[in-house]
Amino acid sequence: MKNTVFTGAATAIVTPLTRDGVDYEAFARLIDWQIAEGIAAIVVAGTTGESATLNDKEHREVISFAVKQVAGRVPVIAGAGSNDTAYGVDLARHACEAGADALLAVTPYYNKATQKGLIANYTAMADASTKPIILYNVPSRTGCNILPETCRVLAEHPMIVGIKEASGDISQIAETARLVEGKMDIYSGNDDQIIPVMALGGKGVISVLSNVLPRRTQAMCERFLAGDVAGSRDEQLKLLPLVHALFSEVNPIPVKAALARMGFVENTLRLPMTPMEEAHEAVLLQEMRAAGIDV
Repeated sequence: MKNTVFTGAATAIVTPLTRDGVDYEAFARLIDWQIAEGIAAIVVAGTTGESATLNDKEHREVISFAVKQVAGRVPVIAGAGSNDTAYGVDLARHACEAGADALLAVTPYYNKATQKGLIANYTAMADASTKPIILYNVPSRTGCNILPETCRVLAEHPMIVGIKEASGDISQIAETARLVEGKMDIYSGNDDQIIPVMALGGKGVISVLSNVLPRRTQAMCERFLAGDVAGSRDEQLKLLPLVHALFSEVNPIPVKAALARMGFVENTLRLPMTPMEEAHEAVLLQEMRAAGIDV
């Protein structure tokens, strides 16, 4: 059997930025707080980490820094993948050499791929990797959907151990769970579907919500796994208004605004992303307070 990279909530952590580059002091504080709050793993240089506008040097440095800062306390999962398979392979090799515990590999975007192309892309990455790979299915961003039958094929590769499912399609996720037969761990990629995905056998979530509520997001997963289905369901429903506010604009715009109000980071994004609209931010702050966050 393949080893599970993590169980519970992994934070898809933001990358603190200033006008001059990455704010590594803020990044260290944020990582340490997340671990102190009990998060199960850290995902670095993913969508929430603004990987699309990190240059190549920054992308690699952010991964290396996170590995050193975490220092083995929880697994570090490094964002990888590209619309250029050769570059994705190169990023995967770097993440392995930097000491990441696993990779999160997004589907090719813009030029997309057929299902045959996805199998070839991920096989090339997995063959080059010395660390386990979690596939990342987010068709709303990439225009490319990993179908259940493709997951069944990829689950046979010894280095492909999981999938972050952000398609939002519960029926598709159920079919994937049926076809992979436990050979691939499934994680929710949407914070409003944590418990539904876990009810289908999922191991947890790769979360945006946990940037601001790491302890409660992890506890929600742990309650479900401990058999407290009603309690975990109630927490999922209670946090839905905050989740909706965190996605009222394109991620990571709202979560950057939230963490700035909490004092962790500057509210600095790179174009084409711009700071949150005032009306949306007012609702976000209201829901943060309702969830017990001091802002």
